[in-house]
This record gives sequence, C-alpha cells and structure tokens, in this order.
Amino acid sequence: MEGIPHPVPRTVEEVFSDFRGRRAGLIKALTTDVQKFYQQCDPEKENLCLYGLPNEAWEVNLPVEEVPPELPEPALGINFARDGMAEKDWLSLVAVHSDSWLLAVAFYFGARFGFGKNERKKLFQMINDLPTIFEVVTGNVRQPTNQSGIHHNSSKSKSSGKPSRQPEINPSKGVKMSPLAKEDEESGEEEEEDDEQGATCGACGDNYGADEFWICCDVCERWFHGKCVKITPAKAEHIKQYKCPSCSSKRARV
Repeated sequence: MEGIPHPVPRTVEEVFSDFRGRRAGLIKALTTDVQKFYQQCDPEKENLCLYGLPNEAWEVNLPVEEVPPELPEPALGINFARDGMAEKDWLSLVAVHSDSWLLAVAFYFGARFGFGKNERKKLFQMINDLPTIFEVVTGNVRQPTNQSGIHHNSSKSKSSGKPSRQPEINPSKGVKMSPLAKEDEESGEEEEEDDEQGATCGACGDNYGADEFWICCDVCERWFHGKCVKITPAKAEHIKQYKCPSCSSKRARV
C-alpha cells in the first residue's frame, strides 16, 4: 500500500522508529486530520483500511491483493461502520484496531529478523512507554510516573530471580521444586546444602543436574527428576504436598 519504498527495519531501535512513525500518522488521521479521514471512509466504497506509514503519514486505501500480504494488514472495512454509530465511538473503534495493527507489524519484524527474548522485551518496553492511539483519541492518556516506577521495580525483581525453568512457588504450599530452590529457602542449613549437592534421582539413580527440573517427595524426602515421575513445573505449582509414586502406593495399601 505504500507508494514510496521504506527501509526495512532490522534492529530494535529501527523497528521502534518504524512503529513510532506509523503511530504518529494514525494519530494524525484520527485527530488533526479527522475530517479528511472521515470523508475518505465512504461507506459506499469497497472494504477500506487505514494505514499508518513510517514517515508519519497516513492513507485510506484498499487492502493489498497479494496473499499472504508482505506485512500484517489493518482492520478491513472500517468505512462500513462509519454511519452506523456515533462518530466518537467509530473513531475509538478504529483507534483500538490501529493499536493492534501497530503491535502486529512491530513484532512481525521482530520475528522476521530473529529477535531474541531480551530484544522482544526491550521493544515492548519502548512501545509501552508511549500512550496507545486509543488513549490519545479518547483523551484518556494516563500519567506514566507511577507506572514507570512499578515497571522498573518488577523488572528488577524478575531479573534477580531464578531462571524460568524454576517457577515461582509460594513457600507456604510446601512444594519442593528443586535442590536449588530448597537451598535458597534453607540457605542457613549447611547440612541441607550438602545433601542437595549429592542428590540422586529416586527413580533413575542419576545425579542432580542444575539444568533439569527436580521435585522432592514430602514424605520420604527423596528427590526425583520431574520427567521420571511425570511432574512438570506447571503441575507442581498446584501441588500442596507432593508424594512420590512409592509413597502414594504405600498409603493406598494401608
């Protein structure tokens, strides 16, 4: 849909610059150029889309004909709803769909050029610092001061936590996720630390590995590979007291 070719963004900063340019164009269409935008969205025409361009321009046009399209497409047929609802509500609806489209385009570039977890997180944080188009159009732009403080605190706590393979568990549940998790909870007990370092799986007999998910039986206090007892980290989050297969069978016989 863009008559003039634009450079393809390949880095986080370039993708964000592309996002910001397109966002500025869309905001312009829905605010300062709203009368022009309203007139171009004639319900008598075919399905129309609102495009934001990287150079902060906008255009109302037909969707691309190629399938699949080179980029994610905006909401189709925005002109059909123009006369069926209040102008304010219609503009708010277009704004919501425009926000969704911007995110789709940004993360399309991220996927296309192999952004890793940290790059995707950085990109989202940069995007999230800007008000949404919907917030701008409806006048509900929130003050970022408090949110920014909360955001940075949460990021700090996450970065200082354990790797994602060890899910966060409420200690009051008594579920022992792995020797490392137990070591953190009882770091003052040296004997416990020694036991954890020499732990072996009660099912297969292999030694403890830091890169594997483990769980401890609350009855016999033996450690097991999650895969050996068919317990995943997700399942373990909902277990209040874990009993290994051996202890479970003994209780059943009693």
